[in-house]
Amino acid sequence: MRLLALVLSLVVMAACGSDSPTAPAPINQNVTLAPGQAAAIEGASLSLRFENVTGDSRCPADAICITGGDALVHIAVTPAAGARRDYTLHTGDMRPVKHEDLTIALVELTPYPFSARPIQPSDYRATLRVSR
Repeated sequence: MRLLALVLSLVVMAACGSDSPTAPAPINQNVTLAPGQAAAIEGASLSLRFENVTGDSRCPADAICITGGDALVHIAVTPAAGARRDYTLHTGDMRPVKHEDLTIALVELTPYPFSARPIQPSDYRATLRVSR
């Protein structure tokens, strides 16, 4: 019985890994992804993948800073037909990127930094929106 419970636990954990895709996300709706996670965007014939975060210099919530800082959110867009394109979104200006006739915007990057609590790369979550 314990062996069966162990095997089932391992299967569930493997299915929940960061590389597993989320359910399809409709266009013009927010989708939140973990690093390495991808989502198919319904109505856009593409897959959106959150690669990672680099250079997170955002001002910690418990500090006073002269500037707000920036974090670079790296994403990959893979169309159903065509080559993958990589983009970098910035928390500093939240400016969206254009991919063909679509706009991809960073809505939020969590968690927000605190000075005494470092963020592990796997803890990040990027909320993105794909729109026409």
